[in-house]
Amino acid sequence: MPATAKKTPAKRAKKAAEPAGELKLRIKGRGDDHKLVDQSVKQIIDTALRLEASVIGPIPLPTDIKKFTVNRSTFVHKDAREQFEMRTHKRILDIVNPNPKVVDALTNLSLPSGVSVDVKTMS
Repeated sequence: MPATAKKTPAKRAKKAAEPAGELKLRIKGRGDDHKLVDQSVKQIIDTALRLEASVIGPIPLPTDIKKFTVNRSTFVHKDAREQFEMRTHKRILDIVNPNPKVVDALTNLSLPSGVSVDVKTMS
């Protein structure tokens, strides 16, 4: 088979379904408390829908779990241990063809302190 693989009909259909030049804002919210993350994403969606932008999502992403094991005692009792974990909940949503009013409203939005939001522009 040549180095360039043929496109399957499914790949052609996917490319045809996406309009050319469509601008998208991809917003990724992450935080330790899933209720705060959901509340923040809902606030973003309400703001976008109020300004008549189309929203795709929110899509829950897999939760990152970091586990830590610590000895309870300092020297003798090696078998006595404690385990701790940190969970990071993530949600992703897309705003399709945002107008400048939507971008201004999203930059002025105040979110809780336990949630971080990343915004990417995709074309």
